[in-house]
Amino acid sequence: MLKMSKLTDYGTLVLSCLAADPTRLKSASDVSRHTHLALPTVSKLLKLLARAGLVVSARGARGGYRLSRAPEEISAADMIDALEGPVAITQCSGSVGHCELEDVCGVSSSWQKINVAIRRALDEVRLPHLAAAEFRMPPMKLVNIPITQETGRR
Repeated sequence: MLKMSKLTDYGTLVLSCLAADPTRLKSASDVSRHTHLALPTVSKLLKLLARAGLVVSARGARGGYRLSRAPEEISAADMIDALEGPVAITQCSGSVGHCELEDVCGVSSSWQKINVAIRRALDEVRLPHLAAAEFRMPPMKLVNIPITQETGRR
């Protein structure tokens, strides 16, 4: 199962909080209060996001954090890369040279093609989409089971 970590999920909440007023500096305490996440978790995420270049920090009594660029310029792929590392559904789909079967494998190019499609889809979803109260997604099927947005279930 492809699944991002809880920390990455929380990171999207932190970024969404900052995107609500992208020019204003917010303290880690402000973000913690707004997102209902524990302050140590928020502090850890803000440091990781700053290291990745998605947020900038200012020190001092009036310091805090803000997005490094406009929310529309931050994609879901940027967020996942910052907190999980590059998207790679298999060892060979993210980089070349890490698998002993690479020279004889008949499926690696297919996995790489799928990985590129996933990456493109993540690049299309921007922070405002994630932060929106309502984001309409077209109906889809997973393993021949219809999934609806309202329930997330069949």
